[in-house]
Amino acid sequence: MPKLPKLPAPPLPSALQAPPPRPGEGNGNLGPIEEAKQAGITVVDWVDERTSLSGAGRWLMFRKVPKGTNWFYTLGSATLFAFLSQAVTGVFLAMYYRPDASGGAYESIRYVTNDVFLGQFVRGMHKWGSSVMVVLVFLHMGRTFFFGAYKYPRELNWVIGVVLLILTMVMGFTGYLLPFDQRAYWATIVGVNINGTGPLIGPYLSDFLRGGSEFGATTLSRFYAIHMLVIPGLLAALIGAHLYLVAKLGTTAPPWTKAEKRSELREAEV
Repeated sequence: MPKLPKLPAPPLPSALQAPPPRPGEGNGNLGPIEEAKQAGITVVDWVDERTSLSGAGRWLMFRKVPKGTNWFYTLGSATLFAFLSQAVTGVFLAMYYRPDASGGAYESIRYVTNDVFLGQFVRGMHKWGSSVMVVLVFLHMGRTFFFGAYKYPRELNWVIGVVLLILTMVMGFTGYLLPFDQRAYWATIVGVNINGTGPLIGPYLSDFLRGGSEFGATTLSRFYAIHMLVIPGLLAALIGAHLYLVAKLGTTAPPWTKAEKRSELREAEV
């Protein structure tokens, strides 16, 4: 049986076609790999021409870093990675979770842990990742405090960091109830009662968290809404503002480099 002639490949759209070669760059006969690379560059150029993202990217990435920068400065990036991990694993868990106080919440967690493919792994990442994120936030703020990075002109960034710490703690507190087992139930009751002892707003805060005067189904729904919608949105917005100020104001040099510079200046004066 005679072979059918091979049909030519359809032409690329004009937007993906490689531009004509510049003078002195050859005759433009590119192989498939080079054509694919050139197509990718063309797409990036097309997007950048309409959005001007390259300028923002250069402003964010290519900036001066003080002398003496070390691994302590990666604690903020590690905290951001922990937050992204919590967001991704939380989305997958929310696909199976049911905020039902009559047994549906506990059964959905049991189903995820025992029956869903990689469910126990994802739940473990989310459960232990919350503790890791809290530890990283405290370490990052400790580094900021001891390095003096809260001083002028970075006071606003320090305030945002304190608010992020509080929101992280609230995130962990609201998420602890969601399995709705005995330990989560009674631990949350203790936590809500402790909040109720606060001055002025304490009783109102407890009523708000419970969704009324009694601890029940409304409490679980309220904690789930706060944990899944309110706190992540606030965290994302404040993290964006935090990163903007870090890129705009830069980072501070370690205190020992400042001490070395002062000693060098004194020696030069002598």
